[in-house]
Amino acid sequence: MSITVTTWSLEQTSPADLAPAGELPSNVRIVRAEVPSPEFSRFLYASVGGDIHWVDRLDWTYAQWQEALNRPGTETWVAYENGTPAGYVELDAQAEGVVEIVYFGLIPAFRGRRIGGPLLSYGIARAWDLAERHPDREPTKRVWLHTCDLDGEHAMANYTRRGFRLCATKVEEQPDLPTPGPWPGAFTTTTASPADH
Repeated sequence: MSITVTTWSLEQTSPADLAPAGELPSNVRIVRAEVPSPEFSRFLYASVGGDIHWVDRLDWTYAQWQEALNRPGTETWVAYENGTPAGYVELDAQAEGVVEIVYFGLIPAFRGRRIGGPLLSYGIARAWDLAERHPDREPTKRVWLHTCDLDGEHAMANYTRRGFRLCATKVEEQPDLPTPGPWPGAFTTTTASPADH
């Protein structure tokens, strides 16, 4: 069985496009994971995307994770609430000054707590100044991402409020895969607030 999925690509073409959200809560900090760790990145990916159909990396081998994380200009920025991982932004530096926000989101228990907007703002800013941390890279000229109608209900609104503009739309049939969660039964006791992803 298949489902129809609409995917939207959005972009910014100038640092001035970024419309920052408010401040992070005082007990939240954002730190770059500077040591590539397939274990940690897979934990973030499965925990954030488990209820919103992130499945493309679930069958990756350790070597595939290592290769992706070791690509020049790849960065993972993690939000911590009182020392606990709450969500993340993964950046991928591409050719000709393009940076993709490959993944962004919050673990379900941390949604609806005014973290998503500031975390996204921070990730966008790091995409724009990525070349300052990677001198071999040319300055960023374009920041882009894609989202789809399987993502969190507030995802598109968060992206447009941060200054992203629609640049492409694609509609395609995809397999109707079960929502895996980070582990079986993980969402049967969740008491998360509405997503602000």
